[in-house]
Amino acid sequence: MIRAVVKRVVYEHNWELVGIEDGFEGLIVPGRTRQLRLADVRGILPRGGTILGTTNRANPFAYCVRTEDGRVVTQDVSQQVARRVKELDLDALVVIGGDGSLRIGQEFFEMGVPVVGVPKTIDNDICLTDVTFGYDTALDTATEAIDKLHTTAESHHRIMFVEVMGREAGWLALESGIAGGADIMLIPEIPFHLEAVEAKIRARERQGARFSIAVVAEGARQVDGERVYQPDHDPLAPTRLGGIAEWVARRVGSRLDREVRTTVLGHIQRGGSPSAFDRKLATFFGSEVVELIARRGWGRMVALQGSDIVPVRIADAVRQVKTVPLDGYRMRTARALGLCLGDE
Repeated sequence: MIRAVVKRVVYEHNWELVGIEDGFEGLIVPGRTRQLRLADVRGILPRGGTILGTTNRANPFAYCVRTEDGRVVTQDVSQQVARRVKELDLDALVVIGGDGSLRIGQEFFEMGVPVVGVPKTIDNDICLTDVTFGYDTALDTATEAIDKLHTTAESHHRIMFVEVMGREAGWLALESGIAGGADIMLIPEIPFHLEAVEAKIRARERQGARFSIAVVAEGARQVDGERVYQPDHDPLAPTRLGGIAEWVARRVGSRLDREVRTTVLGHIQRGGSPSAFDRKLATFFGSEVVELIARRGWGRMVALQGSDIVPVRIADAVRQVKTVPLDGYRMRTARALGLCLGDE
């Protein structure tokens, strides 16, 4: 995405580009900006991640700092960031990220900062865009992992639980499960019953299948249960979902008296070389966001809708989390194929 922005700006406009390192942290901490030129983006197309770095701990409206006596306090440094934007003489601030980053961008837009947005997240949970860039690569990674687990699950007659990311949305779990041939998918949109999971495994055994594979979204939860979070002793770190697959595996394994294994894909889903689809989408988004800046479309985000890239209001895009439609074709297909979603 950055590559496309730099190249279109260089070839079509006489603008100076400033790269801000580590997200909004680069506007809070001095000395974290640098000029971007063609040489900086040469050869980065097949690379994952971002050449500018990123962080999820730098919300300027709730910035956590540790005091000299060891206490952690939250400060609003948004005015400091807005002043920094003016000091850098920025005509536009391009915010690239998921709903967290885009919500922050919207708040700055409401303060008068000229903000435009680009939806980038593996969770695919941004409204008004058919898909976010980064999602397809993560989907490929998760599907490949499920493919590889099939071999050991079948040969060792095991029940395999695979935990994938996605936060409050089940796109990654559902689509990787379907693409990878999983038998059970537990997603945040449908609170699950352990009995339904066990019933599916027993039914497969009666049919002669001596193994089962379950894909569990990190935000999945049992009916009337709470989401599971990872223990973290760093008070500056945001809470992180994780551990639900192990929680389910232990209970299913003991109740069925079967051998189970759990694999947590974690940050493997965030790395690696981008898929061809993501390379194209990021390039289209990057080019179109330059057009949005040229038209002074502040408070807008580029979005893929059908076969076109269109501008939408950031406020509308982040108004709610885009979750898997329970009456959509994905869910109909899963049920028609006899896959277990934990609710029946």
